[in-house]
Amino acid sequence: MPSRSLKGWLYLIPAIAFLGVFVVYPLFDVFVYSFEEGYNSASQTFYGTGIYNYSYVLRDPYFMQALKNTFILVIVTVPLSTAIALLISVALSSIKKLQELFQTVYFLPYVTNTLAVGLVFMILFQKTPYTEGFVNQLIHLFGGPSVDFIDGPYWAKMTVMCIYTIWIVMPFKILVLTSALASVNPDYYKAAKVDGANEWRIFTRITLPVISPMIFYLIITGFIGAFKAYSDVVAIFGTNLNSAGMNTIVGYVYDMLYGNGGGYPSYASAAALILFAIVLTITTINLLVRRKGVSA
Repeated sequence: MPSRSLKGWLYLIPAIAFLGVFVVYPLFDVFVYSFEEGYNSASQTFYGTGIYNYSYVLRDPYFMQALKNTFILVIVTVPLSTAIALLISVALSSIKKLQELFQTVYFLPYVTNTLAVGLVFMILFQKTPYTEGFVNQLIHLFGGPSVDFIDGPYWAKMTVMCIYTIWIVMPFKILVLTSALASVNPDYYKAAKVDGANEWRIFTRITLPVISPMIFYLIITGFIGAFKAYSDVVAIFGTNLNSAGMNTIVGYVYDMLYGNGGGYPSYASAAALILFAIVLTITTINLLVRRKGVSA
């Protein structure tokens, strides 16, 4: 037994070493940077330690704007994308003819470059001196006024960002939920129909409880993915996200490191750890809710 255990640890050494070098050590390094005040990346020196970097970040209006944008993106897109993906997955599971064709169509955005999709969205929503954009033309058909979704009011830009995020994450969720629905034992449905249960009762009493682990998985990964949003926003609004008022927490970290106001790794580290704490807290809450629901 000890020899088998030792052999197992030997197999794990490469993975442990990889995680230690590329995950644990950078996390520890970021933690140290976040407390070094006045850190100079050129001379590798700092003049003190403390929590000033955290207080600066939390008082920075750009960070607060990024925090607001990120939370709106998370709160709106994660529930909506999961619910829409569930509806589409249920519809696909009930379709026998051309089911594979529809699955392929819904999966196409997942294999398309996010920047390319972002450019397409920008073209659809952008209002220029030469064209109103395809979306504004649709609005005109219903008698509404044109809206500048890219350079216009905040609500319009956030609407585009939410629609884009929902669109880009939908294929993966549909794939997972379709597989989960296919794994439900059909005997459960047969027994429910024998007992006279209607479709809604079957869905709420059988389908949802059986696939709930996958739904919780998608919710947790959706929260994590939405909190890490950055390249999607750049694809639509460009690199100067602060002036557009559409920066995210990850974008703020990048700007502090490499942007126009870059060269402040201590501030970037503090912001990164704040993001880490937020994601860890929300993930823990989701896991506790899931455990409580399962035990109940």
